[in-house]
Amino acid sequence: MRYETIQELMDKAREAEGKTFGEIDTTGRIKNVRSKGSLGHIIEESHFGYQINSDARPDFEELGIELKVTPFKKNKNGTYSSKERLVLNMIDYHNEHEYSFETSSFLSKATSMLIMLYQYEPNIPIDDYRIYKAFLNEFSEEDLDVMRQDWETIVAKIKRGEAHLISEADTMYLSACTKGANGSVVRSQPFSEQPAKPRAFSLKASYMSGLVRQYLTPELMESIANHGELKEMSIEELLEAKLAPHYGKTVLELCEETSIPYNPGNKAMIPRVMAKLFGVRKTDLSSIEEFAKANIKFKTIAREPDGKIREHLSFGKVDFDDLSRDEWEESDLYDTFAEQKYLFLVFRYDEEYVPKQKRIPRFEGIRLWNMPLETVDGELKSMWLEAKHIVHTGVKLTPSGKRVKNNLPGPKFNQVAHVRSKGADGQDKVKLPDGQWITKQSFWLDRNYIQQILDA
Repeated sequence: MRYETIQELMDKAREAEGKTFGEIDTTGRIKNVRSKGSLGHIIEESHFGYQINSDARPDFEELGIELKVTPFKKNKNGTYSSKERLVLNMIDYHNEHEYSFETSSFLSKATSMLIMLYQYEPNIPIDDYRIYKAFLNEFSEEDLDVMRQDWETIVAKIKRGEAHLISEADTMYLSACTKGANGSVVRSQPFSEQPAKPRAFSLKASYMSGLVRQYLTPELMESIANHGELKEMSIEELLEAKLAPHYGKTVLELCEETSIPYNPGNKAMIPRVMAKLFGVRKTDLSSIEEFAKANIKFKTIAREPDGKIREHLSFGKVDFDDLSRDEWEESDLYDTFAEQKYLFLVFRYDEEYVPKQKRIPRFEGIRLWNMPLETVDGELKSMWLEAKHIVHTGVKLTPSGKRVKNNLPGPKFNQVAHVRSKGADGQDKVKLPDGQWITKQSFWLDRNYIQQILDA
């Protein structure tokens, strides 16, 4: 069927709101659904009445509009988020670098998208999944400014012969996600003999979560950027401009300046201070639009007077059942570093460390960082595989005084990442797959590795 106007198309799209895929399906395709992509085919075929095709032209060619059917989920705290990234089109390494952003394959596919949101629920049949919202998405000028920088970052790696080193964490909103049946699938790139994984342009799951919340809830996210600022500078430069006037101030001074009670035992204190310095009302940094869409998480780092770091940095608990079951690229640890960026808030003490002596550090600066792909698939992966192997063969628990040692990969394993306990006390334990009990463990980045990042 041909749709003559956008209004006609949107009227038809909104007729699907509230209906299940089982109610929409008229061909019986729902009985043979093997992948989420088939749900989009049901909408194309049964609701809009056009033949499924795989060519590069927009789905509604006469209007220049692409159709995307994508899932969201309701979180335990009642908020909504996207269940996955929105994959757009394959990147042709041999051609993409010849385009400008305005003529890029990404923009030709994504300038106008009819997005239909359905709710993913793990314990109900697929044919009971329900369409909740249909909307026409056209990117804001501010988002396109960030995506332009993202596209240029990806293309710059292709031009340097580094398509094999592209990582989703390199960019903010627009990413290059891996595509292929398995990790052994590769393709050639134009400026290097090194084969690269096939990748597709996609909108990050975090960016899609921002869209989901925009259309499903009345709550508006706050932006730290004024109109036009992201055309002139990157998000990192914007963060630096906002915070640089406060470098050198102690945490106590920052608390007094922002009227936040000084309580070093309160983990929310620093985020609340930073939110005030950014000029936003909310106290949760993850609710800032740029942080949410770019999947930026923050970590506080304290340096000694000589610049050294005393503490390793923890990055999430070890779920031993998941560890024994997951493949590397499906693991939480892979997602933590292959897809996320980190804003390190760096503080420095004036006084040397003395046990039980309280010290108030000064705000030294920031560093926006993501782990390079060669480290993700190198040292990080080798540590994870070693931990997985030890869990499969049985963790050795050895009493040593009041403590119990284990043979999981520790701080000396590869100077990048390790496993170490992070329980409230020795009795804060979890059960291993073989039935043994072990103190809760977390994944950590080595303090010397963090120091190298900050010193680079």
